[in-house]
Amino acid sequence: MTEFIGIRVGMSIFSVSPFLSVPIAWIFVASIMIFLHYSTWERLALWIAAGNIIFVPLAIAAHPDWSQVVAAIGNWHIPAAAALGAFTYVILANLGTTIAPWMLFFEQSSVVDKGLTVNDIPSSQTDTAIGSLSMGIIAIAIVVLTGTLVYGHTGAANFDIQAILHILRQSSLGSIGTALFALGLVEAGLIAAIAITASTSWAVGEALKLPRSLNLKPQRALPFYLSGILSAAMVVLIPHIPLGFLNLTVQVIASIFMPAAMLFLLMLLNDQEIMGSYVNRPWQNYSAFAIVGFLILANGL
Repeated sequence: MTEFIGIRVGMSIFSVSPFLSVPIAWIFVASIMIFLHYSTWERLALWIAAGNIIFVPLAIAAHPDWSQVVAAIGNWHIPAAAALGAFTYVILANLGTTIAPWMLFFEQSSVVDKGLTVNDIPSSQTDTAIGSLSMGIIAIAIVVLTGTLVYGHTGAANFDIQAILHILRQSSLGSIGTALFALGLVEAGLIAAIAITASTSWAVGEALKLPRSLNLKPQRALPFYLSGILSAAMVVLIPHIPLGFLNLTVQVIASIFMPAAMLFLLMLLNDQEIMGSYVNRPWQNYSAFAIVGFLILANGL
């Protein structure tokens, strides 16, 4: 749902009806999953993902006060009790979209579909590290961009994405910058929809012991493809649905499910019979349990 919200909002800047943009995006995601083999599908996804970089030059073009940016990273504070509930909700949503359960299924299944072996583990770790660092930089760029332009406006804490886009249009970035930002939203929604659709299919296929691979012909693995493309796109088309609240809520739900998924993963990683020489080291367990403990604490709050 989150991904199609991004596509709907981004395309609305170009006056495209959601009843056109969302179905077209849905058809595109379904088509590349059904008709492309893994290698082609992965390359296309990576080219689309590269579009995320647009937020970095946009953040620089907003001319932020970089000393304030650095200060904000080190001095952010928890708001007063009256706003603590909403603040915690937003923190949980950020955790849910950053440490998401579906990523576990996606990464392990893509490794299988790509045909990687234990010899590829170092490259896979490097790949994951580069991706994590890149997306961290881009996420910071989005916060810097919107914070620079929106800060100081009356009622900014309650602005939705449409209000922020209106301010972008009135800023020094102008209509071109706003259009690029909107395209960034569409691109981000599209690449995540591609990944989550595949992850859903892999997870359902594994749970139900169905043939599961992007390399299989549709007639041989129809349930595998249908489980992914029967998506939540239609929910986004409900008139007057609160997109902002929905966007946050699905991420909070993800953060609630993540500790259970990670604990099962840790059980596997500590199984000597399964993992052999690749069984978890003590420091890996300590860091993983610290993450799980933090998530449980955040969910409790």
